[in-house]
Amino acid sequence: MIEIKHRETGEVLERVNAASLQGADLREMRLAGADLAGADLSQARLDNTDLRGADLRDSRLAGARLYGVHLNGADLSGADLAGAHLGADHRRYAADLHHCNLQQADFSHADLRRVRLCQTDLRQAQFERADMQGADLSQSDLSGAKLCDAQLIEADLRMANLKGADLRNANLYGANLVEADLREADLTTRYSGGFTIINRARLHGAKLQGARLCQVWASNTDFSDADLSTADLTHAVIGGSSMRHAVLTNADFTGVELATVDLRFANVSQARNIDLPSFKQDVR
Repeated sequence: MIEIKHRETGEVLERVNAASLQGADLREMRLAGADLAGADLSQARLDNTDLRGADLRDSRLAGARLYGVHLNGADLSGADLAGAHLGADHRRYAADLHHCNLQQADFSHADLRRVRLCQTDLRQAQFERADMQGADLSQSDLSGAKLCDAQLIEADLRMANLKGADLRNANLYGANLVEADLREADLTTRYSGGFTIINRARLHGAKLQGARLCQVWASNTDFSDADLSTADLTHAVIGGSSMRHAVLTNADFTGVELATVDLRFANVSQARNIDLPSFKQDVR
Protein backbone atom coordinates (compact mmCIF):
# COMPACT_ATOMS: atom_id res chain seq x y z
CA MET A 1 0.00 0.00 0.00
CA ILE A 2 1.36 3.40 -1.03
CA GLU A 3 0.13 6.60 0.58
CA ILE A 4 0.29 9.80 -1.46
CA LYS A 5 0.49 12.78 0.87
CA HIS A 6 0.12 16.53 0.55
CA ARG A 7 3.46 18.28 0.13
CA GLU A 8 2.79 20.78 2.94
CA THR A 9 0.22 19.37 5.35
CA GLY A 10 1.17 15.68 5.17
CA GLU A 11 -2.50 14.81 4.74
CA VAL A 12 -3.06 11.49 2.95
CA LEU A 13 -4.67 12.33 -0.40
CA GLU A 14 -4.92 8.83 -1.85
CA ARG A 15 -3.94 5.26 -1.02
CA VAL A 16 -2.80 3.05 -3.88
CA ASN A 17 -2.96 -0.69 -3.47
CA ALA A 18 0.32 -1.47 -5.24
CA ALA A 19 3.96 -2.07 -4.44
CA SER A 20 5.05 0.65 -6.86
CA LEU A 21 3.59 3.63 -8.72
CA GLN A 22 5.28 2.49 -11.90
CA GLY A 23 2.47 1.69 -14.35
CA ALA A 24 -0.12 2.45 -11.66
CA ASP A 25 -3.70 3.46 -12.49
CA LEU A 26 -4.13 6.94 -10.98
CA ARG A 27 -6.80 8.18 -13.37
CA GLU A 28 -9.05 11.01 -12.15
CA MET A 29 -7.50 11.05 -8.67
CA ARG A 30 -7.50 14.27 -6.66
CA LEU A 31 -3.82 14.83 -6.00
CA ALA A 32 -3.57 18.63 -5.90
CA GLY A 33 -0.48 19.62 -3.92
CA ALA A 34 0.79 16.03 -3.75
CA ASP A 35 4.36 15.20 -2.72
CA LEU A 36 5.64 13.05 -5.58
CA ALA A 37 9.18 14.39 -5.80
CA GLY A 38 11.51 11.74 -7.21
CA ALA A 39 8.63 9.26 -7.66
CA ASP A 40 8.76 6.62 -10.41
CA LEU A 41 5.51 7.09 -12.33
CA SER A 42 6.79 5.77 -15.63
CA GLN A 43 4.03 4.21 -17.75
CA ALA A 44 1.45 5.31 -15.13
CA ARG A 45 -2.09 6.23 -16.16
CA LEU A 46 -2.91 9.76 -14.99
CA ASP A 47 -5.70 10.73 -17.38
CA ASN A 48 -7.75 13.69 -16.04
CA THR A 49 -5.93 13.57 -12.67
CA ASP A 50 -5.78 16.75 -10.59
CA LEU A 51 -2.09 17.44 -9.89
CA ARG A 52 -2.30 21.20 -9.55
CA GLY A 53 0.54 22.56 -7.45
CA ALA A 54 2.05 19.09 -6.97
CA ASP A 55 5.75 18.54 -6.26
CA LEU A 56 7.04 16.30 -9.06
CA ARG A 57 10.66 17.43 -9.07
CA ASP A 58 13.00 14.85 -10.61
CA SER A 59 10.11 12.41 -11.02
CA ARG A 60 10.02 9.75 -13.74
CA LEU A 61 7.00 9.99 -16.02
CA ALA A 62 8.49 8.42 -19.15
CA GLY A 63 5.76 6.91 -21.29
CA ALA A 64 3.04 7.97 -18.84
CA ARG A 65 -0.51 8.74 -20.02
CA LEU A 66 -1.39 12.29 -19.00
CA TYR A 67 -4.36 13.11 -21.21
CA GLY A 68 -6.38 15.95 -19.72
CA VAL A 69 -4.24 16.08 -16.58
CA HIS A 70 -4.27 19.33 -14.58
CA LEU A 71 -0.68 20.25 -13.71
CA ASN A 72 -0.94 24.02 -13.59
CA GLY A 73 1.34 25.48 -10.93
CA ALA A 74 3.14 22.15 -10.40
CA ASP A 75 6.91 21.78 -10.05
CA LEU A 76 8.29 19.29 -12.58
CA SER A 77 11.81 20.67 -12.76
CA GLY A 78 14.22 17.94 -13.85
CA ALA A 79 11.37 15.49 -14.48
CA ASP A 80 11.68 12.78 -17.14
CA LEU A 81 8.64 12.89 -19.45
CA ALA A 82 10.30 11.29 -22.46
CA GLY A 83 7.67 9.69 -24.66
CA ALA A 84 4.85 10.79 -22.36
CA HIS A 85 1.35 11.25 -23.78
CA LEU A 86 -0.13 14.67 -22.96
CA GLY A 87 -1.53 15.86 -26.28
CA ALA A 88 -4.85 15.39 -28.05
CA ASP A 89 -6.64 16.13 -31.31
CA HIS A 90 -8.80 18.69 -29.47
CA ARG A 91 -7.48 21.20 -26.95
CA ARG A 92 -10.10 20.38 -24.33
CA TYR A 93 -8.67 16.85 -24.00
CA ALA A 94 -5.02 17.94 -23.81
CA ALA A 95 -3.02 18.44 -20.61
CA ASP A 96 -2.83 21.80 -18.82
CA LEU A 97 0.67 22.76 -17.67
CA HIS A 98 0.46 26.53 -17.55
CA HIS A 99 2.47 28.33 -14.87
CA CYS A 100 4.51 25.16 -14.26
CA ASN A 101 8.19 24.93 -13.39
CA LEU A 102 9.55 22.63 -16.09
CA GLN A 103 13.13 23.80 -16.03
CA GLN A 104 15.45 21.10 -17.41
CA ALA A 105 12.54 18.67 -17.86
CA ASP A 106 12.89 16.07 -20.63
CA PHE A 107 10.00 15.90 -23.14
CA SER A 108 11.94 14.09 -25.87
CA HIS A 109 9.57 12.25 -28.25
CA ALA A 110 6.58 13.32 -26.11
CA ASP A 111 3.10 14.01 -27.50
CA LEU A 112 2.34 17.65 -26.63
CA ARG A 113 -0.22 18.45 -29.30
CA ARG A 114 -2.43 21.38 -28.24
CA VAL A 115 -1.11 21.23 -24.68
CA ARG A 116 -1.34 24.44 -22.65
CA LEU A 117 2.20 25.50 -21.69
CA CYS A 118 1.76 29.27 -21.55
CA GLN A 119 3.65 31.41 -19.01
CA THR A 120 5.74 28.39 -18.08
CA ASP A 121 9.40 28.05 -17.05
CA LEU A 122 10.93 25.79 -19.72
CA ARG A 123 14.53 26.94 -19.46
CA GLN A 124 16.97 24.33 -20.78
CA ALA A 125 14.16 21.81 -21.25
CA GLN A 126 14.54 19.02 -23.82
CA PHE A 127 11.99 18.68 -26.64
CA GLU A 128 13.89 16.67 -29.22
CA ARG A 129 11.44 15.14 -31.74
CA ALA A 130 8.47 16.14 -29.57
CA ASP A 131 5.12 16.70 -31.32
CA MET A 132 4.04 20.18 -30.23
CA GLN A 133 1.59 20.96 -33.02
CA GLY A 134 -0.86 23.65 -31.94
CA ALA A 135 0.62 23.88 -28.42
CA ASP A 136 0.21 27.14 -26.49
CA LEU A 137 3.68 28.30 -25.39
CA SER A 138 2.89 32.00 -25.33
CA GLN A 139 4.94 34.10 -22.90
CA SER A 140 6.89 31.02 -21.78
CA ASP A 141 10.63 31.02 -21.05
CA LEU A 142 12.32 28.58 -23.44
CA SER A 143 15.77 30.14 -23.23
CA GLY A 144 18.44 27.53 -23.90
CA ALA A 145 15.82 24.86 -24.64
CA LYS A 146 16.61 22.02 -27.06
CA LEU A 147 13.91 21.74 -29.75
CA CYS A 148 15.78 19.84 -32.46
CA ASP A 149 13.39 18.12 -34.91
CA ALA A 150 10.39 19.25 -32.85
CA GLN A 151 7.05 19.62 -34.61
CA LEU A 152 5.82 23.13 -33.78
CA ILE A 153 3.32 23.52 -36.62
CA GLU A 154 0.92 26.38 -35.83
CA ALA A 155 2.20 26.55 -32.26
CA ASP A 156 1.53 29.74 -30.30
CA LEU A 157 4.88 31.25 -29.26
CA ARG A 158 3.82 34.88 -28.94
CA MET A 159 6.21 36.83 -26.71
CA ALA A 160 8.04 33.60 -25.81
CA ASN A 161 11.68 33.77 -24.74
CA LEU A 162 13.65 31.53 -27.12
CA LYS A 163 16.99 33.22 -26.60
CA GLY A 164 19.79 30.79 -27.43
CA ALA A 165 17.30 27.99 -28.12
CA ASP A 166 18.33 25.09 -30.38
CA LEU A 167 15.67 24.87 -33.11
CA ARG A 168 17.69 22.98 -35.71
CA ASN A 169 15.46 21.08 -38.12
CA ALA A 170 12.33 22.07 -36.21
CA ASN A 171 9.09 22.55 -38.15
CA LEU A 172 7.55 25.92 -37.27
CA TYR A 173 5.19 26.11 -40.25
CA GLY A 174 2.51 28.71 -39.54
CA ALA A 175 3.72 29.26 -35.96
CA ASN A 176 2.87 32.52 -34.19
CA LEU A 177 6.15 34.09 -33.05
CA VAL A 178 4.95 37.69 -32.83
CA GLU A 179 7.30 39.66 -30.56
CA ALA A 180 9.15 36.48 -29.59
CA ASP A 181 12.77 36.72 -28.44
CA LEU A 182 14.95 34.58 -30.74
CA ARG A 183 18.25 36.31 -30.11
CA GLU A 184 21.17 33.96 -30.83
CA ALA A 185 18.76 31.08 -31.51
CA ASP A 186 19.98 28.32 -33.85
CA LEU A 187 17.62 27.62 -36.76
CA THR A 188 20.17 25.92 -39.00
CA THR A 189 20.47 22.17 -39.56
CA ARG A 190 22.33 19.27 -38.06
CA TYR A 191 21.95 17.08 -41.18
CA SER A 192 23.52 17.30 -44.59
CA GLY A 193 20.92 18.86 -46.85
CA GLY A 194 18.55 19.51 -43.95
CA PHE A 195 16.78 22.73 -42.97
CA THR A 196 14.51 24.35 -40.40
CA ILE A 197 11.01 25.30 -41.58
CA ILE A 198 9.37 28.61 -40.67
CA ASN A 199 7.21 28.99 -43.79
CA ARG A 200 4.14 31.20 -43.18
CA ALA A 201 5.23 31.87 -39.61
CA ARG A 202 4.46 35.24 -38.05
CA LEU A 203 7.55 36.97 -36.67
CA HIS A 204 6.24 40.53 -36.61
CA GLY A 205 8.30 42.56 -34.12
CA ALA A 206 10.42 39.55 -33.17
CA LYS A 207 13.95 39.90 -31.81
CA LEU A 208 16.31 37.95 -34.06
CA GLN A 209 19.61 39.66 -33.33
CA GLY A 210 22.46 37.24 -33.88
CA ALA A 211 20.09 34.41 -34.84
CA ARG A 212 21.46 31.68 -37.11
CA LEU A 213 19.09 31.26 -40.05
CA CYS A 214 21.41 29.67 -42.61
CA GLN A 215 19.46 27.67 -45.22
CA VAL A 216 16.20 28.19 -43.33
CA TRP A 217 12.98 27.77 -45.30
CA ALA A 218 10.96 30.89 -44.62
CA SER A 219 8.70 31.40 -47.64
CA ASN A 220 5.74 33.75 -47.15
CA THR A 221 6.91 34.54 -43.62
CA ASP A 222 6.15 37.80 -41.84
CA PHE A 223 9.37 39.47 -40.61
CA SER A 224 7.86 42.96 -40.59
CA ASP A 225 9.26 45.24 -37.87
CA ALA A 226 11.55 42.41 -36.73
CA ASP A 227 15.12 43.13 -35.62
CA LEU A 228 17.49 40.93 -37.64
CA SER A 229 20.67 42.80 -36.74
CA THR A 230 23.76 40.57 -37.20
CA ALA A 231 21.54 37.59 -38.10
CA ASP A 232 23.04 35.03 -40.51
CA LEU A 233 20.61 34.37 -43.39
CA THR A 234 23.16 32.76 -45.69
CA HIS A 235 21.33 30.86 -48.47
CA ALA A 236 17.99 31.23 -46.69
CA VAL A 237 14.84 30.71 -48.78
CA ILE A 238 12.57 33.68 -48.05
CA GLY A 239 10.55 34.14 -51.25
CA GLY A 240 7.24 35.95 -50.78
CA SER A 241 8.16 37.08 -47.26
CA SER A 242 7.74 40.53 -45.76
CA MET A 243 10.65 42.38 -44.16
CA ARG A 244 8.88 45.71 -44.23
CA HIS A 245 10.38 48.11 -41.67
CA ALA A 246 12.76 45.35 -40.51
CA VAL A 247 16.13 46.23 -38.97
CA LEU A 248 18.80 44.53 -41.08
CA THR A 249 21.99 46.09 -39.71
CA ASN A 250 24.93 43.76 -40.45
CA ALA A 251 22.60 40.88 -41.33
CA ASP A 252 24.28 38.50 -43.83
CA PHE A 253 22.24 37.89 -47.01
CA THR A 254 24.81 35.86 -48.93
CA GLY A 255 23.07 33.81 -51.64
CA VAL A 256 19.56 35.04 -50.74
CA GLU A 257 17.08 35.64 -53.58
CA LEU A 258 15.15 38.85 -52.83
CA ALA A 259 13.05 39.39 -55.96
CA THR A 260 9.72 38.61 -54.26
CA VAL A 261 10.59 39.84 -50.75
CA ASP A 262 8.90 43.00 -49.45
CA LEU A 263 11.78 45.18 -48.24
CA ARG A 264 9.98 48.51 -48.13
CA PHE A 265 11.39 50.88 -45.53
CA ALA A 266 13.87 48.28 -44.26
CA ASN A 267 17.46 49.53 -43.82
CA VAL A 268 18.90 47.29 -46.55
CA SER A 269 21.88 49.63 -47.01
CA GLN A 270 23.17 48.45 -43.64
CA ALA A 271 22.94 44.73 -44.51
CA ARG A 272 25.93 42.66 -45.66
CA ASN A 273 26.35 40.76 -48.94
CA ILE A 274 22.90 41.76 -50.15
CA ASP A 275 22.08 41.51 -53.87
CA LEU A 276 19.22 43.98 -54.16
CA PRO A 277 17.20 43.84 -57.39
CA SER A 278 17.28 47.17 -59.20
CA PHE A 279 13.49 47.46 -59.33
CA LYS A 280 13.13 47.54 -55.54
CA GLN A 281 11.78 50.87 -54.28
CA ASP A 282 11.22 52.57 -50.93
CA VAL A 283 14.24 50.88 -49.33
CA ARG A 284 16.66 52.57 -46.96
